[in-house]
Amino acid sequence: MGKGFFSGSYGAKLDEKSRFVLPQNLRYQLVEKGELHFSIGLSIGGCLAIYKDSDIEAIVEKFQKRKHIAKFQKFFTLFFGTLTEGTCDKIGRVTLPSTLQKAVGIDKELIISGAMDKIEIWSKEKYDKLFSVESIGFDSFDALMEEAFSEDEETVPSNLEELLKSAQTTVKL
Repeated sequence: MGKGFFSGSYGAKLDEKSRFVLPQNLRYQLVEKGELHFSIGLSIGGCLAIYKDSDIEAIVEKFQKRKHIAKFQKFFTLFFGTLTEGTCDKIGRVTLPSTLQKAVGIDKELIISGAMDKIEIWSKEKYDKLFSVESIGFDSFDALMEEAFSEDEETVPSNLEELLKSAQTTVKL
């Protein structure tokens, strides 16, 4: 249901029961097999992610191939130990577990951001610092945009990792 990818950014606040309202257009896109059900877990960069059930199934299938590799054991324990199933109430509220809330530093205000195949949940403070033109810089943004839109999948620059690190270390959290 929906356009096949998540997009847009929305401000929200946690209420006294650690709930926030998930925007309606994002909720509709989470519906699979007639049900609104999803998982919330840790994600890259210090945010949380809401995953469709089908995407979690694909992630588990991929991770099964790595389950006996020692370097992934702590990651798997942390990722799956904090992964929480969820849904929305009648007015679209999602309860954010306190362990996840604390892990990424969400106090009261948050940003909900569509990120292609998942919905990211950021503390407003961290989001504002990381996702401004000043923090990323147009040179880094332009280089990454050029590579992302490139027709040739083999043209990943040798310094892409350096560009990403540079963009992240520019911001002091």
